[in-house]
Amino acid sequence: MHIERKSGVKYVDEFRDKGLVRQIAARIGAMMPAKKNNIMEVCGTHTQSFFRFGLDKLLPPNLRLIAGPGCPVCVSSQGYIDQAIALAKDKGNIILTFADMLRVPGTKSTLEKERARGSRIQAAYSALDSLAVARMNRAKRIIFLAVGFETTAPTIALSIIAAKKEKLKNLYFFSSLKLIPPAMDYLLKDKRLNINGFLCPGHVSVIIGSQAYEQISKRYGIGCCVAGFEPLDILEGIEVLLKQIAQARPAVANQYLRAVKRQGNPRARKVISEVFQVSNASWRGLGNIARSGLKIKDKYSRFDAEEAFSFKITVDDQRLTTKCRCGDVLKGLISPADCPLFLKACQPDNPVGPCMVSSEGACNAYYKYH
Repeated sequence: MHIERKSGVKYVDEFRDKGLVRQIAARIGAMMPAKKNNIMEVCGTHTQSFFRFGLDKLLPPNLRLIAGPGCPVCVSSQGYIDQAIALAKDKGNIILTFADMLRVPGTKSTLEKERARGSRIQAAYSALDSLAVARMNRAKRIIFLAVGFETTAPTIALSIIAAKKEKLKNLYFFSSLKLIPPAMDYLLKDKRLNINGFLCPGHVSVIIGSQAYEQISKRYGIGCCVAGFEPLDILEGIEVLLKQIAQARPAVANQYLRAVKRQGNPRARKVISEVFQVSNASWRGLGNIARSGLKIKDKYSRFDAEEAFSFKITVDDQRLTTKCRCGDVLKGLISPADCPLFLKACQPDNPVGPCMVSSEGACNAYYKYH
């Protein structure tokens, strides 16, 4: 079953109207049952907005919003970071990466530390930046760290297509792209979480559409609501899910109609399928999840860093060298405040784990607003 929910407002200031926010919060409080309900927001931007706008202070205590693995930087595996660092140490390489990746810890170092030691590592705003860097540095191998979810995959795919058309021989892409629905499926199999509903990511859903969650809703009998990132969006999404729980009628709802369609963006999905194939992927804290990643297809393997470079670094992503519990935060087993390092050894200017590094990380959000 698929439900679409229309919003009656059009402008950003309306989505932040304090009167409307309090009205919906009051309705949520009135409809809450005595027992606890756990709703997981899968997107890191939802986590940031939830605390930034103080929505946690408006909702009843028996409604728990769980921060899930919706931060692409946070879920990049320790092994992936170690391999990126190994590539960075080769003087013939230039590493391009999104800025948040610089401080994500590997086993013994970070990209930021390697840059300070002389490695050529540059921050990029888009995968398309890699084309210009490759043109200007023909004698170097340019390796773009392709990190993200379905949202960033189309731009990375277009960059690979453009590199092939231009016949750039020194450009490579090291994929750590991940898919959200398989991670949601994985989390629902962990009964410790007791998830009652999903607040589905808006950005990802623009690409894959609300239809992507229909099988999850049917298979597990759980509600899924795609929501935007403003206060009214989030509260409307929560209200929809609570109504589904109360009526025992789980379904897929689309609150974010101004951006998300049921079928998503067919052109974006087509360009993803042109370049990538679904593969298993390693998630930090969660481990290996079947069919949850994107690997470059054989027809574009010339640009695949994993194919081009023969190094292999084996790392146990579950083994922690510190008391950091970022993995449990990503699973929703604990809140950031439950980690013994939170606010002590681990802070934004000295992060121990990736959940404190990224602006989309749950620990970062808790530190800033909670």
